Amino acid sequence: MNTYSFAQRLAVTGALPRIGGRLRPPVRIGFLAPLSGPEGSWGAPGLAGCRIWADWLNERGGILVGGERRRIEFVVHDSAGGARATLRAARDLVERRARIILALGGDSLAPALPYLMGHRALVSTLLPSDLSPDTPYLIAPAEVHPLYNVTGVEWLAREEPAARRIALCSQTDRLGLPSLATYRAALEAAERVITREIRYDPARPEPGTIVEAMLADDPDVLCFCSSAPPVMEALTEAAYARGFGGTILACTADNYPRMIARTSPGFMERYIFQFPDFDDPALADTAFFFRQPRAFFEAYNARFPGEWTAVSWEYASILDLWHNAVEIADTTEPVSVLAAMKRGREMRHVFGTARWWGAEIFGIENALVGDWPVVKIREGKARIVGFGSVLGWLERHGPLLERHLEELGQSWRQRVTARSLARGREAGPR
Repeated sequence: MNTYSFAQRLAVTGALPRIGGRLRPPVRIGFLAPLSGPEGSWGAPGLAGCRIWADWLNERGGILVGGERRRIEFVVHDSAGGARATLRAARDLVERRARIILALGGDSLAPALPYLMGHRALVSTLLPSDLSPDTPYLIAPAEVHPLYNVTGVEWLAREEPAARRIALCSQTDRLGLPSLATYRAALEAAERVITREIRYDPARPEPGTIVEAMLADDPDVLCFCSSAPPVMEALTEAAYARGFGGTILACTADNYPRMIARTSPGFMERYIFQFPDFDDPALADTAFFFRQPRAFFEAYNARFPGEWTAVSWEYASILDLWHNAVEIADTTEPVSVLAAMKRGREMRHVFGTARWWGAEIFGIENALVGDWPVVKIREGKARIVGFGSVLGWLERHGPLLERHLEELGQSWRQRVTARSLARGREAGPR
């Protein structure tokens, strides 16, 4: 079987085979991620990218299954409405036979996860820290947050050896704490010194106060971990306002043109983060998004100007991998598609070849892990300055990461135990 999906070949050749047969009902794809609230910027831009992916496919006849063309249709729910609403949304997606459910993960997915796994729904997360042996149908095939953040720390240690003193801040939720553990482990492996660690409530961040505390010990580097984009912007502006002259290390730099305008070009050139723009020359020869990452980037910016973020491409990239597996399995049945996705230990990832991995840290090999870029601002543009091997780092330092996850209560064993206790409380005395 050709390793490129049917959708990729369509975009490259423009050819659509004529296939007889009746037009069948659409293939439904679920979207269960925050579209509002503090984490809305990690959901809405990704849904926009999915719309482009589906439009490209539907304009050429839809998905090919069993010799018949079927259009893609989304069933969208905002997971920011609380636990009960999220569980109701999950039930609706299962009842409407969503063939894959795209989720951000973390606290926004947690209320629905046991139900979805009980119904063998194929669910994707951007947070492999959600994975455990009791989530067999949950996969992380696109973003391996926060594992890839180790590549930024390695680059910093290699390229800026004098930057040894780092102050950290992170929100105290299931997105922030695994990120904090990963940065801790990466900094320890790189023999950096953590001068101060600030943890804040994601519902009530106080960026000025946080940065003031971080600067108290005169660090060389401020690390904002995986703060939500609005908080990341506010932290950056606060550091600039206080005259910080060192390096900033962060997972993302969404809306970086606005940050440049509110600080200065020189200040933002000291930023090290993990997400490039997809017109980056380093991605010109990659084989994803129909082998046209730049075309996807340009289409996105034309349709949603000024809204490109770290997640704009991620949910769509999962759909591309899913679609390829549908072609191989010749069915949209979730369990069969999952088996097709994992038929070999390796498959093509957004940034190259990657491997299904995770037993050592997550208790299950449902994370697709490969190389990841390190990005800096160059002449006002996000540009890749290098790639790092996430797998290579994990092979050297996996036990170190596991220790820091356990210290923050984020190991898979701790999460499974917490879920079991919660189910026991809900069941009550017999």
